[in-house]
Amino acid sequence: MKKVIVIFVLFLTACSYVQAAAVKVPDPVADDTLASSPAPKTAVLAGGCFWGVQAVFQHVKGVKVVWAGYSGGAASTAEYRTVNSGRTGHAESVEVTYDPSQITYGQLLKIFFSVVHDPTELNRQGPDEGTEYRSAIFFANEEQRKIAQAYVDQLNEAKVFKHRVVTEISQLKGFYRAEDYHQDYVAHHPDDPYVSFNDLPKLSNLRKQFPDLYKGK
Repeated sequence: MKKVIVIFVLFLTACSYVQAAAVKVPDPVADDTLASSPAPKTAVLAGGCFWGVQAVFQHVKGVKVVWAGYSGGAASTAEYRTVNSGRTGHAESVEVTYDPSQITYGQLLKIFFSVVHDPTELNRQGPDEGTEYRSAIFFANEEQRKIAQAYVDQLNEAKVFKHRVVTEISQLKGFYRAEDYHQDYVAHHPDDPYVSFNDLPKLSNLRKQFPDLYKGK
């Protein structure tokens, strides 16, 4: 996460990244409806460094728990230093447990594509480079796959972004929680320069673009 050493360069890169990520996107045409039961469901998403992704979804109404972790590789390689080599197949990811009677999978994806990250960047996000920082949706079932694929197609066909969405849509084979020191990192380290430049603006954009879905801590 600290692959850019010079703070000035980090600042410039992060600013351009935040501007790119703060894009208003349309509602997904294909989505499930609000459930009649609050029985929890999960979504696994990857959009760069998991610190900021976790922080955003922790502030979304209807979301119960968010874990930072790794998806896309084997359990034996789900460890930060190993994943950071870029050779494990893992992406830094989050597991979002949510109440489907309060928020839909498509609404979570709308937040994911608009304020969480720039889905047009291939194998990088802002100052972080490598396949471990790729944009990805790990679907747990056919319904999630259809909604995710339809939304990517919708965004590309409407040319919502200047470049095509490159988000990978893959079947979830496993989610492995990251080390304790990565959990709730933004909440514990709001003065970290990386967090200030890259993650806090995402929370600000969430509050501005989704006031009805934003929840404080």
